[in-house]
Amino acid sequence: MELRDNLSTEEQEEIMNLSPAYLKQREEWKQEWKQEGIQEGIQEGIQRGCLEGQLSLITSLLEGRFGSLDAELSGLVEQIAQLPVSERTELLLSLANLSRSELLERFREN
Repeated sequence: MELRDNLSTEEQEEIMNLSPAYLKQREEWKQEWKQEGIQEGIQEGIQRGCLEGQLSLITSLLEGRFGSLDAELSGLVEQIAQLPVSERTELLLSLANLSRSELLERFREN
C-alpha cells in the first residue's frame, strides 16, 4: 500500500494501462506453454507407440519361428529392439536360418 501511495497519479494511470497488456501477455504465455505441453505429450505418445509396435513385431516374428516364447526368448525381445536398426533388420531377416540356441548364444556374447 505504501508503494501505491508514493506513486503519482500519472504513474498509477500508467500501471493501470499496463496491467491489461500484462494480463493479456500472461494468457498468451499460458497458451504457449499449454501448446508446448500438448506437443511434448503427442511426441512422447508417438515414440511409445512406435516402441510398442516394434516389440509386438519382434515378438510375432520370434513366435512365428520358435512357437510360444519361453522366458529366455521373451527376454530377447527388448534386447533385439535396442539393436541399431541395420543390425536388428539383419537379425530378423535371418531368423529362419537361426536355431534357438544360435539366437540365444548371440545375445550371451553381447
